[in-house]
Amino acid sequence: MHPCQHSGHEHPTPGHAAWLDAPPVQPLRLPGNEAVADLIDNAYAHSGFNGRRLAEGARLYARMLDSKATVAVTIAGAMTPIGMGGALISLIENGFIDFIISTGANLYHDLHLAYGFPMVQGSPDVDDNALAEDGVARIYDIFIGEDDTLMATDDRVLELIRGFDLSKPFSTAKLHHHMGRALWEKAPHPQASLVAVAAKYDVPIYTSSPGDSSIGMNLIVPHLFEKPVMLNPVLDVIETAAIVRDADLNGVVEIGGGSPKNFYLQTQPTLHQILMDPSKGGHDFFLQLTTDAPHWGGLSGATPGEARSWGKVKDAFVNNVVVYSCASITFPLIAQYALVRCKPRAPRRLFNRLDEITAALRDAARKTRQAPR
Repeated sequence: MHPCQHSGHEHPTPGHAAWLDAPPVQPLRLPGNEAVADLIDNAYAHSGFNGRRLAEGARLYARMLDSKATVAVTIAGAMTPIGMGGALISLIENGFIDFIISTGANLYHDLHLAYGFPMVQGSPDVDDNALAEDGVARIYDIFIGEDDTLMATDDRVLELIRGFDLSKPFSTAKLHHHMGRALWEKAPHPQASLVAVAAKYDVPIYTSSPGDSSIGMNLIVPHLFEKPVMLNPVLDVIETAAIVRDADLNGVVEIGGGSPKNFYLQTQPTLHQILMDPSKGGHDFFLQLTTDAPHWGGLSGATPGEARSWGKVKDAFVNNVVVYSCASITFPLIAQYALVRCKPRAPRRLFNRLDEITAALRDAARKTRQAPR
């Protein structure tokens, strides 16, 4: 019996190698499956419940792109460990993502793919004591080797940040861009990495809680043994607000919720509430793919209507869709719909403009902060 099929509490054999003797996780490849867009328009759009919500969400994303909005994607939940980075890569290559806010864990696990380290399909029905004894970590039904993947990736993180000046204040986007560029030089499969492809297209990637991942954990090594690491999350707040302020229209695809969800939405109150900037009045487009319900009172389940009350979206009803289903199902469908129905856009390469638009934000804020309320 393969260890992945083991359901009892006896120790499975033959150990570490057998757990990882399974189909590897690869970035999802959307080309060749274009008929999905017809399914959405001709079937889901004429159904009900969340089937119709999915069609509305797909069409909303297409409207975002057609309107030339600056589009963010926020990523929570274990998306790169199940290959979802492949769909994100396709969207970046077509100019359909302008910047990203992600949990640090998604970026760390993305690095496994760049190096070809073992991350395979497993099972949730296993003895986790046996997994731990054999040096295998589990993300629901994905198995990851401890020594040959996690610790090997830790070594690569330290290698990737080499040459980056950690002693001067920097944002997470600056760090991730450096790492992404380094992947093209050092990793055998950079084309499989979201971090690498985002750097190639100068798509900034932010992490709203940078200490909450193995990338942040690895930064303690230079901090403890070399010079203090001057990672400054306030710069992330400033840069993301500057990106939103610079745009004519703003839209977001929220994959899950979590910290990345609000970190994007808070850019609007940062502008009008903190900096008294009159240029914005809430985000123009909002699409969330979530399993979180609003009645528990958590932010991940917070509706666009609730966000409207905070000035985070422009309208409580217009151009807002929430699809209540697992993003592992809905996001590839919506991504493929956009790739089929929308014309590619020229990449905005916002990373190259961060200093410029941040300076513009600072200059405007000096005037509005000094003006009487």
